[in-house]
Amino acid sequence: MTEGMSDEVINGNYRGWADRVADELAKANPSFTYMNLAIRGKLLKQVVEDQIPTAIKYIQGKQTLVSFHAGANDVLRPNYRPEISLPQYELGIKQLTDAGATVILFTVIDKVEGKGKTATLWHQRFSAFNENVRKVAAKYPVILFEAKNAEFLNDRRFLAFDRLHMNSEGHRRLANAVLEGLGFNFDPNWKVPPVAAKKQNKIIKVLVNISWVAVFLIPWIWRRVRGKSSGDGRSAKYPVPVKWFSR
Repeated sequence: MTEGMSDEVINGNYRGWADRVADELAKANPSFTYMNLAIRGKLLKQVVEDQIPTAIKYIQGKQTLVSFHAGANDVLRPNYRPEISLPQYELGIKQLTDAGATVILFTVIDKVEGKGKTATLWHQRFSAFNENVRKVAAKYPVILFEAKNAEFLNDRRFLAFDRLHMNSEGHRRLANAVLEGLGFNFDPNWKVPPVAAKKQNKIIKVLVNISWVAVFLIPWIWRRVRGKSSGDGRSAKYPVPVKWFSR
């Protein structure tokens, strides 16, 4: 999510909600610098062991805002073990707050369109994940953004074709939600729910579902079988602080 998938592409990178927030923060502070260490597909253990130590090197003695949103990739795995992942989540938050950063956390939308075993499992796993996020947020000095305050964002019209990542409008709305929570300029229209969607033609719906299975689900399963990740071989967009100029 924080890498920016699947927002508009600028200079070869997805833009994303975090870049959009950085635009406004840069306007308010001429000396503002920005890093984005997020890499698609990474698990909590990788984020905590690889990304957080890198971030902490630049936090010491500086006024730093850190967005931490990790763990959803773990929850999606068939072999998900919350007894391992949830303590890893808290460890990451402790390390960042101990270093002096102001940390923002997110719960996720735990309800998806549709019914059946997949929807039920999604709700069970992500509801438990959200409860852990809330418990951690109560223990540490963080800013928590609650997905339940904008549940309309689970509308597929705000999602990319992969049904996991936000499209450009989804990223724009999330960026404005964060800016509002941080006390910066924001577009209040982000809170306006979309009009009721028209019922989709059954044939088109079937064709779209078949395309989704072929383009996203089967490749995802094939990566899992081989122990691969979509983030393998990729590096962060901004691995060191860069002077940020708002767009």
